[in-house]
Amino acid sequence: MPAAPRERRAARHAPASAEAAPKPRKEPITVDRITDAALQVVATEGYDALTVRRVTAVLGTGPSSLYAHIVNKEDLDDLLIGRLCSQIELPEPDPETWRQQVLDVYGQIRDLYLKYPGVSRAALAMVPTHLETLRVSEGILAILLAGGVEPQTAAWALDSLTLYVTAYAWERSLVQQRQQQHDSEWVLSREELIDRFSGLPEEKFPKTREYAAELTSGTGHERFAFMVNLITGNLVSAASGSPDRSSPPSGAVRG
Repeated sequence: MPAAPRERRAARHAPASAEAAPKPRKEPITVDRITDAALQVVATEGYDALTVRRVTAVLGTGPSSLYAHIVNKEDLDDLLIGRLCSQIELPEPDPETWRQQVLDVYGQIRDLYLKYPGVSRAALAMVPTHLETLRVSEGILAILLAGGVEPQTAAWALDSLTLYVTAYAWERSLVQQRQQQHDSEWVLSREELIDRFSGLPEEKFPKTREYAAELTSGTGHERFAFMVNLITGNLVSAASGSPDRSSPPSGAVRG
């Protein structure tokens, strides 16, 4: 016997049974999702918190799902640095402005490292295999060669500059972390440093006392630009054996 109209309407508006509801499909685990999750961990908790297990927790999966795409924690590091390098804009090498171009590219790398506290550690002692990381190295090498730097000198300069920006970003991350600890006595203001240097025994530290202001002057990024310019300003002379009398660039850097 057909159901009454009232019963049919009730059945039509009743919630679907659990058996009839389609099961939600899980988003597949991909290398991009793994990299996104790893960056999320670093951005919110710092690089020290980054582990394969922590990434699996963010993705809501198990370690075996990750190991289908990565080998180990070092593989995660390679993915992280590769993702950051993908955001680097490389200029067309210009023999006239090559030093400024080097400073600009390394300024971009520095700022990306500082955006994710401690992530620059992932670049230490790592043999890069990610194509984006290699793209950036290729671009910097091309700029150095365009500036007339000898190939061997350019290769070693690339290594030295990359090591410097990595160490710089790591130190800045440590300072930032310790500044957040209000009871930390490790981080001092410039005024406090000048007072300490000026109060040192004069017979043992005459120069430190006299030049306390110079020793503590400049922002971190100003010192960063100074060091990059110092290296690039001597690369041509290092190869030729004669002094390079051209002035290093003093242009602004990012940050």
